[in-house]
Amino acid sequence: MYHHVKKLMYTVRVDEPDPRFGNMLLEQFGGANGELAAAMQYSIQGLNCEDAARKDLLMDIGTEELSHLEIVGTLARMHLKPMKSVREDAEADPLIAIAGGGGVNLFNSMGNPWTADYLKITGELDVDLRSNIAAEARAKIVYERLIDFCRDPGTKDALQFLMTREITHMKAFALALESMGKPPLMVGRIAPTPRLVNQYFNESTGEGQLGEVDARGPWNEGDNWEMVEARAFMGLEGDGAAPEGSDVAAVTSDTKDADALRQMLIEDLRYLLSAEQQLVKALPKMAKAANTQQLKDLFEFHLRETNTQVDRLTEALKALGGSSSAKVSKGMRGLVEESEEIVKKGEQNPDAFADLALIGVAQRVEHYEIAAYTAARNMAIQLHEHEIAQLLTLSLGEEMKSDYLLNQVSQPLTSLAGMPPAVR
Repeated sequence: MYHHVKKLMYTVRVDEPDPRFGNMLLEQFGGANGELAAAMQYSIQGLNCEDAARKDLLMDIGTEELSHLEIVGTLARMHLKPMKSVREDAEADPLIAIAGGGGVNLFNSMGNPWTADYLKITGELDVDLRSNIAAEARAKIVYERLIDFCRDPGTKDALQFLMTREITHMKAFALALESMGKPPLMVGRIAPTPRLVNQYFNESTGEGQLGEVDARGPWNEGDNWEMVEARAFMGLEGDGAAPEGSDVAAVTSDTKDADALRQMLIEDLRYLLSAEQQLVKALPKMAKAANTQQLKDLFEFHLRETNTQVDRLTEALKALGGSSSAKVSKGMRGLVEESEEIVKKGEQNPDAFADLALIGVAQRVEHYEIAAYTAARNMAIQLHEHEIAQLLTLSLGEEMKSDYLLNQVSQPLTSLAGMPPAVR
């Protein structure tokens, strides 16, 4: 719920109105890097966010950006005020003076209307947080340039305040991203092609007329980098074949190897089918044992997902022409037995401890399944079984999401359990 408090977050003071500078300020009102764009971007990301803690972060900062919009709008309106009555000032921007009556509107400094195209929203939390860090950095630079062109001390103070809050928001977004524990290049769920991901194509070659040379740095040498020289002059095939010397060749070029890999995939899917069928029986018991409603709901929701995953595995096995019967997963059997022991022990433990133990074994189950689905999906991709790979990718994404949500549920429970503070 939004509530307007009739007091500015920052008290705005303009001693000498400057209509031309007021026009510049509109860049931060209705421009690509302005406060409205930031408020809408973070708020809509927050509406999409299923992570309660980071949803709170996005809604907090999104709401603060609306207050910044009011500050910028007030500053701009005060600077534009002479346009209402002084012709010479009105001539500086007839659009504002005549069409807008000397007030602000959702336009940038060039009179272009605000557009939702400014917003960067993917629904992938780590990607959105990176976009937000970049958005705050761009806004910080805009404020710097406005400060450089500003002659009014009171306006400079307000702009300094707004610029500083951009850094605060960058810090909050960066720490939220770091707390997710995702490596910087782990984007999405599908792994990149090995070796190819570490090849740097040197597509700008030779020595230029102004002395430019082929530069070297950590972006193309050291670690796992492989420099691939002037590919345009290497007689590359235009049929999509793998580059000469590449080890990213398809296994399917050898029928015997392809058959062996297909059999391995079928075996893995049969093990996975057994694992999911065992979990279908275990999850209702775990849901019943859960004390907090949030954990109970999460187990029940994942039970519905698991039933769907059983159907996907059955469909994949039929498509491969192998046996669609399950092959007993001893690994999952051990984890299920462990969950049953935890359910029994939980009856004697405080609620928070009992639920934390349930979450622990549930996450071990998720990690087991994540590893299994990843391996199976990679084999399906290698065999060019793209429809099967897509089915496995859907299930893999659900397992990763379930693990992530379990981790979020565990955080407040850890506090409730009265864990001792960390040793400093």
